[in-house]
Amino acid sequence: MSNGIRYINPEGTCPAQGLYSHATYTPGGPLYFIAGQLSVGLDGGVVGTGDFAAQFKQVFDNLGDVLSGLGAGFEDVVKFTTYLVDSQNIAAFMDLRAALFPEIFKGPLFPPNTLLIVDRLVKQEFLLEVEAVVQAKQVAS
Repeated sequence: MSNGIRYINPEGTCPAQGLYSHATYTPGGPLYFIAGQLSVGLDGGVVGTGDFAAQFKQVFDNLGDVLSGLGAGFEDVVKFTTYLVDSQNIAAFMDLRAALFPEIFKGPLFPPNTLLIVDRLVKQEFLLEVEAVVQAKQVAS
């Protein structure tokens, strides 16, 4: 069942510089603003200290868990904001995302994403954080 979300690259705009679109159209429904997800396991500990790929996987697993808890899925994502603590991880982020996104999105277009490089996150061990805006099909309880 489609919720009507469409990713758009309007005519006359420059090409997106990665796996994202310039805009998202949402026809209605409840919007959720998901807090930045970190590489935290169910036990509350940091997962993948010093391992960017392991942290990337945990962050997107955590996002998937939050989406599921809202009765939503990755297809309901309107926009991502990504925070990296080291510009040296940009290429790894792009590669990991290129492998993951075709699995979690129907494509060929993907949600808008803003990528920021920051000094650090809430704990020094965290290498990335990803937050999302989601249009769910229903109001979560």
